[in-house]
Amino acid sequence: MLAFVLLLLGGCRRETPEVEPPKPGPIPETAVEEPEPVEPAGPPELPPLFRDIEKRTFQFFWDTTNEVNGLTPDRYPSRPFSSIASVGFALTAYPIGIENGWVSRTQAVDRTLTTLRFFRDAKQGPQETGTIGHKGFFYHFIDMQNGHRYEPWVELSSVDTGLLMMGVLFAQQYYDRDEPREQEIREIADQLYRDVEWTWLQVRPPLISMGWYPETGFIEHDWTGYDEAMLVYILALGSPTHPVGPEAWQAWTSTYDTEVWGNFMGQEYLSFAPHFGHQYTHTWVDFRGIRDEYMRGRGIDYFENSRRATYAQRQYAIENPMGWREYGENVWGLTASDGAQRTHQEYNGQMREFRHYSARGAGLAVAFDDGTIAPTAAVASIAFAPEIVIPATEELHRRFGEHLYSSYGFLDSFNPSFQYDVPLKTGRIVPGLGWVASDYIGIDQGPILAMIANYRNGFVWNLMRRSPYIQEGLKRAGFSGGWLDELAAPDAGAEAEAGVEAGANAGSAQEAAVAAEAPVRTAPAR
Repeated sequence: MLAFVLLLLGGCRRETPEVEPPKPGPIPETAVEEPEPVEPAGPPELPPLFRDIEKRTFQFFWDTTNEVNGLTPDRYPSRPFSSIASVGFALTAYPIGIENGWVSRTQAVDRTLTTLRFFRDAKQGPQETGTIGHKGFFYHFIDMQNGHRYEPWVELSSVDTGLLMMGVLFAQQYYDRDEPREQEIREIADQLYRDVEWTWLQVRPPLISMGWYPETGFIEHDWTGYDEAMLVYILALGSPTHPVGPEAWQAWTSTYDTEVWGNFMGQEYLSFAPHFGHQYTHTWVDFRGIRDEYMRGRGIDYFENSRRATYAQRQYAIENPMGWREYGENVWGLTASDGAQRTHQEYNGQMREFRHYSARGAGLAVAFDDGTIAPTAAVASIAFAPEIVIPATEELHRRFGEHLYSSYGFLDSFNPSFQYDVPLKTGRIVPGLGWVASDYIGIDQGPILAMIANYRNGFVWNLMRRSPYIQEGLKRAGFSGGWLDELAAPDAGAEAEAGVEAGANAGSAQEAAVAAEAPVRTAPAR
């Protein structure tokens, strides 16, 4: 899919980890555990390793982001350009840093304001160069210094704009103090979200296109379920200015039965092979106990669906149908990630295809597996299935951490089966271990940090529950039950009041400007 392409690669630095990984040891052989009934994630006692992972992963966003404009690199240390999705994860990371004492609230407010002001003021328009976006959407990759579209191959992206907006709305909910700078955060966040013209990308209504190029027009592919674009539809349905109709969600789910629902590796669920599709929307939206019409018919929720997908990933590694090295009950995880090189090589007597950056996964369809394991697939699933994710995380660190775990946590990926003497696109060959990535990737780092926070105390989820836009998007998609119904109850309004008030107050500035026929943006009109 087009959502899996357009990423570049590069080299890396290393620093001595604070948690020193022991020497490699054997993987214990145990029976495959069956999924337990879903229980709300509580505040567990996690091994000390997880605190170290959190701190290092947070530092990735804090250290690598451009302090002048708030742009976060797509990857580091090769750092070729900024990814707007990485910025969305960075905006989510900063409050986690505050809550853990890694940065002060003042520092995070400064960084967040810098970021939001930059996106507000950057030029938008239909030109091929010199702009950051068009119609409220933003280009997938932008220059780290000036924010302009990076190259002609970069698309105006609906899903990456969605990932950015999730971080923007999270900032709007977190910075809730009655003081000028935090009020400005809320106002700019509201303006950025209201400016996205979701209906403009409904070229083949009611579905939403993947994006647009100034040279050739709209991308010919639309988002249909099931994958990470669930967040696109929730955001588009919740928009107070350019909302799509409820029929968009019906169209999104119409492909479920024919294309993605089925049995795989002993699990019955909506399958999407690369695991990030089961993680991204869940980073911000708590799907526990809330269901749309389709899931009411299936008797589960989307959280349980991701839990089953996590178990299916693990079982695939245990069965290991392609015979890759090291796969097992605690070494698993296929998603979009870096890889060694695009090449064909002989492995166990057969010619096998290997790729550099690519979507990898195991599922009912669109599956590709070349032996590359990405820690984010497992670690960022901790809220779904901690009983299998915690031992997998510890195993990855214990057995491979000497080369895989460094300055900012887990490097993006590794492939124990790739030990060929060929030129590499990125990374390096470690004797006895195989290929190891040399970069950290923002969209893989972000879910690790946020989902550990969600597992500890529901931090991101609980704040996003308060967003009136997320509430509206879910309700217009037909979701009901659980916390969504509780917020609608007369005696439950207090919890949501702060979020609703933030949105209303932020909107008032823009509405007043429109009423006075005064421009809201300082950048040229779109």
